[in-house]
Amino acid sequence: MFKKILIANRGEIACRVIRTAQAMGIKTVAVYSEADAVALHVQMADEAVAIGGSAAADSYLRIDKIVEACLSTGAEAVHPGYGFLSERQAFAEALEAAGIVFIGPGRHAIAAMGDKIESKKLAKASGVTTVPGYPDVIPDVAKALSVAHDIGYPVMIKASAGGGGKGMRLAHDDAELKEGFRSASNEARASFGDDRILIEKAIVEPRHIEIQVMGDTHGNVIFLGERECSIQRRHQKVIEEAPSPFLDPATRAAMGAQAVALAKAVNYHSAGTVEFIVDREKNFYFLEMNTRLQVEHPVTEAVTGLDLVEMMIRVAAGEKLPIGQEQVTLTGSAIEARVYAEDPLRGFLPSIGRLTRYRPPSGDGVRVDTGVYEGSEISVYYDPMIAKLVTYGATRSEAAARMSVALDAFAIRGVNHNIGFLAAIIRKPRFLEGHLSTDFIPAEFPEGFHGAELAPEELDLLIAVAAAANRRAIERDRAVGATNSDWTVLVGPPPRTPHLVTVSPADSGRMTVSVDGANRIVETAWQPGQIFFEGRIDGTPIVAQIDRKGVAWLLHRAGAAIEMRIVTRATGTLAALMPVKMPPDMSRFLLSPMPGLLVSIAVDQGQAVKAGEALAVVEAMKMENVLRAERDGIVNKIAATAGQSLSVDQVILEFE
Repeated sequence: MFKKILIANRGEIACRVIRTAQAMGIKTVAVYSEADAVALHVQMADEAVAIGGSAAADSYLRIDKIVEACLSTGAEAVHPGYGFLSERQAFAEALEAAGIVFIGPGRHAIAAMGDKIESKKLAKASGVTTVPGYPDVIPDVAKALSVAHDIGYPVMIKASAGGGGKGMRLAHDDAELKEGFRSASNEARASFGDDRILIEKAIVEPRHIEIQVMGDTHGNVIFLGERECSIQRRHQKVIEEAPSPFLDPATRAAMGAQAVALAKAVNYHSAGTVEFIVDREKNFYFLEMNTRLQVEHPVTEAVTGLDLVEMMIRVAAGEKLPIGQEQVTLTGSAIEARVYAEDPLRGFLPSIGRLTRYRPPSGDGVRVDTGVYEGSEISVYYDPMIAKLVTYGATRSEAAARMSVALDAFAIRGVNHNIGFLAAIIRKPRFLEGHLSTDFIPAEFPEGFHGAELAPEELDLLIAVAAAANRRAIERDRAVGATNSDWTVLVGPPPRTPHLVTVSPADSGRMTVSVDGANRIVETAWQPGQIFFEGRIDGTPIVAQIDRKGVAWLLHRAGAAIEMRIVTRATGTLAALMPVKMPPDMSRFLLSPMPGLLVSIAVDQGQAVKAGEALAVVEAMKMENVLRAERDGIVNKIAATAGQSLSVDQVILEFE
């Protein structure tokens, strides 16, 4: 077994690998960029080596620097995690040349499976079912149009070297194809240094289901069940689970057999994932093979009881797999939710800044994989993932219930995040019933996400929480006695909905709260300044996040974020008479929706534009975002230039 390994990655996956290596008694070496000098993975590792500037191209993608770090520290092997260099044949070759073991598959397998075009040809030759498409690189838009017409719309445009949703576009017609081809090529070039494109038929009502395989250097390959990854946004996975609520044992076995056959065809060893698209009739088609550990691997670990990172390390050290296919069992159900620094209320735009509060949940069946801590900086240079929240249960319903509670108990401040959005998904009836497809998010949130709507009885619970918290705060500040407090709670933004509330403390930690005439007994030990309000209402446990927001309270629960102002009855009556201040009209301006790089401006001063026409492209966190005209107009002024770094809401264009 290795005595020391280097982790050629950052963030939560680097921390994840370090934990297993240390449990195995293996020393660890972290590498870090300028932006990650005080990152969690640097603090956890036994040693840490600086490898360059903040941009990935200057650090985590520098093969020479990582090899040099191995040689200087005496690391015998390298775990690449996912992303960055994990599927680069050149990296595996450089390590081999330096006498360092790559904890992953052989370079032949990386080369064969890392190219979507070549992998499809190999899959066909191995008897694996594939999606109809063009078997070679699409050289230009003209060829793309010809192929799309032959296959028939809708088609999927994919970067050959792509992954993580980057370099992928769906096209329903010629116009979308032309723009998607250009955008996917640019994004692929920026992310992977490879702008080759392929086109294939888009499957209607598809599910994204993947098979986890594991092989060793002795010719043994097994599969460890499947993961359902159908809930996606812009082809980026949001929620994953194991096992799939859709598959039956026969389909699972058939998909597993094809995945194993493909792995054996390239003499695969280590962990790998064969991704399939599955239609409503359970017909399945090969998409691609990822020759690395997947982000969502914890759900497989939860239902199999296996540590995939440990298996990868042992296989790389020459050991045989510890189990055969007949010993693989799937027990219970696990769900993973990806917590990102992004703003769902503004189109999921990336959010950067410092984590002023970071309180992950815990408890039975709850696992949090993260690479941050309170005070960490979420930078513009890397993927905005904060953590992966995983819950396990004996049944899918239990896992989902635990996920819902855990999301309510996950507190993050300082950056915008998607926890409310995740909580709203988990509570959707369609999710709870297991009716999933890759169009789940656009179908369930057709107008985008604007916060979950609470049922009247759930809203009443939060009003009671706010009233109880307000009473406790006043008691602390003014030493108020046990007299009744008669208030009006104004809910939401103007014009606010009023609710009449009376709070009558009975004894310490227990009070009677009347909301619009309905009495509730609230029991809590909450004190002002605590971020979680935990207690019981009428004997039922409740947890909500609560913050002071000026003179108001901001409560978070079940995907909703609701502002409540608590005022006297007289003030509440007068508030209903106040005019609502209208926000300023910003429709004449094109604003940058996020901090990022202005890649290009597609219009000139004085040019007339039509609604929907592309105006500019802003790149943030390796993703291109096309900004379009919301209505017809004439460009009056161009306020920014291509190549300029933009702040959020910075003016790019002004219209007449």
